[in-house]
Amino acid sequence: MRAARALFARKGYARTGTEEIVRRARVTRGALYHHFRDKQDLFAAVFDEVERALGAACRAAAEAAGSDPWARFRAGCHAYLDACLDAAVQQIVLLDAPVVLGWREWRRIDALHGLGLIEDGLRSMVERGLIARQPVEPLAHLLLGAITEAGMMIAGSKDVAAARRTVGRSLDHLLEALRARGRGREA
Repeated sequence: MRAARALFARKGYARTGTEEIVRRARVTRGALYHHFRDKQDLFAAVFDEVERALGAACRAAAEAAGSDPWARFRAGCHAYLDACLDAAVQQIVLLDAPVVLGWREWRRIDALHGLGLIEDGLRSMVERGLIARQPVEPLAHLLLGAITEAGMMIAGSKDVAAARRTVGRSLDHLLEALRARGRGREA
């Protein structure tokens, strides 16, 4: 997995061959195929691992932000955007995974590790009256889509640092709009 992750991150899925993966990992092709059906199955496992780490980083950033649900939610969202500066996240999560795994599978795995965090954060803010009382699930899906698209914008940019700053400001405006309308009113 480590060898495949490094190669997928550096070269992309299409330009990484299984021969190179087994050579770098110092295993036989038989050992590779004992654990994984094919290169796509190996990629899916690598993607899941990267997504899991990404979710953990967002959770850690939220926890480090203290007890205020608003600060925690914002910190988790910005941790995701910060992670999108990493070339491995860009290549594996944002560029290759939707193509290699197909949109549905990419979305399913992405939602496993990110959607629950967003739902929990939104639920906490709704309960405390920080945002308008409303169904959390559709709002979480909308925000996950917005944050994922922000990551795509970073990954596709020639200047990822400038793109990160721009989408970060836009995300803050979007979140502030939720909070400004929250203050006890129904959506």
